[in-house]
Amino acid sequence: MDTDELLGALVDAFDGTEAERRVVARQARDLADSGQLTEDRGTEPTVESVVDDLADAPDDRDLVGRWNWWIASLETAYGGYERFGVRVVGDERDADEPGPSR
Repeated sequence: MDTDELLGALVDAFDGTEAERRVVARQARDLADSGQLTEDRGTEPTVESVVDDLADAPDDRDLVGRWNWWIASLETAYGGYERFGVRVVGDERDADEPGPSR
């Protein structure tokens, strides 16, 4: 899954901060890389399928809420998806920037 393509699709489809889009895109890439969804559903996740699945979430959910709703659905249906849920969204600092030294 192309993370940059997914980021663009998330911008077009949903409201949310850049940090929220980055964490959802990162989790989607991790989910795709795991092969678990492909094994359970028989199809590889694509940018389009992820956006479609997130669009199925209740309208009152923000982007992270939509992601977690979908992950909870997968957890209920197949098990083993909880690890892909989003618990914390970081600040707007780029994820690849080094953090402060300790």
